[in-house]
Amino acid sequence: MTAFRKTNLGKWVSTASPLIGAAALFWTLVSAPVASASVVRMEILEHLDVGKNDYEQISGRLYFEIDPKAERNVIIADMGLAPLNSNGKVSFTADVRLLKPKDFAQSNGAAWVEIPNRGGKANMPTDLMAQGFTLLNVGWEFDLPAGSEKLRLEVPKAQNKDGSPIRGVVRATFTPDKPLEEHSIAELSEYPAVDINGKESRLIERARAAFPEGKEVPRKRWSLNGNRLRFEGGLEPGRTYEIFYLAEGPPLAGLGYAAIRDAVAWLKNDPESPAPVRSAYAFGSSQCGRFLRDFVYLGFNTDEQDRQALDGVVAHVAGAGRLVLNERWSTPRSEAGYYTASFPFADIAQVDPVSGHTEGVLQNSRVKHAPKIFYTNTAAEYWGAGRVAALIHTDPSGTHDLSLPENVRSYFFAGTSHGPAPFPPTAQAKGAPLANPVNAGVVMDMLRVAMHLWVTKGIAPPASVFPKLSDGTLVWAADVRFPKVPGLASPNSVKAGNRVRNPQLPGGAGGGSELPLLVPQVDADGNDLGGIRLPDIAAPLGTATGWVFRPVEFGSPHDFYLLRGAWAPLARTKMQREADNDPRLSIEERYSGKIEYLAKVKDVLQQLMEQRFLAGRDFEPRLKQAGERWDWVMGLRTP
Repeated sequence: MTAFRKTNLGKWVSTASPLIGAAALFWTLVSAPVASASVVRMEILEHLDVGKNDYEQISGRLYFEIDPKAERNVIIADMGLAPLNSNGKVSFTADVRLLKPKDFAQSNGAAWVEIPNRGGKANMPTDLMAQGFTLLNVGWEFDLPAGSEKLRLEVPKAQNKDGSPIRGVVRATFTPDKPLEEHSIAELSEYPAVDINGKESRLIERARAAFPEGKEVPRKRWSLNGNRLRFEGGLEPGRTYEIFYLAEGPPLAGLGYAAIRDAVAWLKNDPESPAPVRSAYAFGSSQCGRFLRDFVYLGFNTDEQDRQALDGVVAHVAGAGRLVLNERWSTPRSEAGYYTASFPFADIAQVDPVSGHTEGVLQNSRVKHAPKIFYTNTAAEYWGAGRVAALIHTDPSGTHDLSLPENVRSYFFAGTSHGPAPFPPTAQAKGAPLANPVNAGVVMDMLRVAMHLWVTKGIAPPASVFPKLSDGTLVWAADVRFPKVPGLASPNSVKAGNRVRNPQLPGGAGGGSELPLLVPQVDADGNDLGGIRLPDIAAPLGTATGWVFRPVEFGSPHDFYLLRGAWAPLARTKMQREADNDPRLSIEERYSGKIEYLAKVKDVLQQLMEQRFLAGRDFEPRLKQAGERWDWVMGLRTP
């Protein structure tokens, strides 16, 4: 750890020996407080040059103090039961990492706040560096391993008014892919059992991941040592298990939202910020996209001084889900399959037909500063893991389309899955479909630029593109006209799962009631309609889905494998297609050859450029990629 001494200028400077390989051997650490600032100091642990980009990386820890009685903080679960420091404040710390231009004159005055996914450190794309953006990573998650390279949050634990520890039941769910004698429950590592033999200890086994019905496993058949579950006879692949037991000392997990809010406010408003910016945009993928939706919903985009924190938000592959973080005994590290979506789902306030509550993610009493927002989703968030992405642009019952607020855009990437597979793709198991390699990354890069221009110059981004009930591109799952593609089973009978309880609304806002499942309609090839169609979809060599059923050897083949997609290449020839009983036109029936195929790809790329979804620099690389995929598919099989 680097030590610091205070100067008479109110700043902190390093007294450590120079670090070997460090680009900067001396630096200043801001400690002088801004009026009522929540960030009271920063401790710098590393200061390095970054490559040849004239950037530098500053890593360390931020120290926070917040007023537990402030209007913007009372929403934090168990805030009234947090231990206080000598100033009557709640203290906590977070790992921080800044990537910024070394020359302040090269900064464009804007920062991308990359929300760490389970503590991971994001890197800034080269093109964003070229534009002078600053990158900020701040740890927000308390349940990561201490001493690891992850960006972590250290928070106090709530306690009873008399100082005694609070006790309660924690839970975790998992589905093994192979027979196991033991299983490590990572998301409960911060919750050691108080009495694993107590009456609260239970293990439920169920046949379907999306619904809670199941049978209790006799207590004598399982044991828990630390967070290692041992099961007599072995855990069965494909079965879903849910464990419950008594723990104590719940951390104030909701302080993770305050950490992001106050770190951004510090960067934007502290005159001695190490990387001063005027604008800040947050990007969060999956878990972190759900984090951002909840961050905005709970009102954390306004700080203690009534200032706006984030100017823009990109919530990627979050669907209609929000993170279940701001409650006692939360487990943000979990995969959260079928445990993400609670009312309200959409931004505008609507009456919930199940609970009778009226709220919206943006239209509720807590939200004062609504940022500009991009929701970006794949087919996986429409189809699986209970993320029901359609509900961000329909009413809660899925009966009619909604108009989005002026500050919101929603983009659907047709035929993509939660995360793209590498190419050439492989299968999870012998006989299983190939993983989906369709990648919308270049579109995401353009949307980042569009967000910056929207905030700083008022240039409107591309219009929203998503499937709609009104034009038939959004339908109930049972009504999808999916062709009989060899190797892909019909998805028409799948269910969305149940709502999650919303702790902010009396009665939980219908927690436990079944969610509607509306999904994109498909074309004759089984590729999605109603979205941004990349060349892999608009000029296809196969069928790409955001869903796939579990391989038989993984168990529960009637269930989706969470957040994974599939790709089924087209037959090369008509003879092969007919031999396979494949209803999709073969490659030779739709393209005269590679030249015609690439001409169609060029047309698609040109349209994407005109729609501002593709940069000119990406045209040739995407065309080259298309040619490589043609060569691979044509070499797959012989007639």
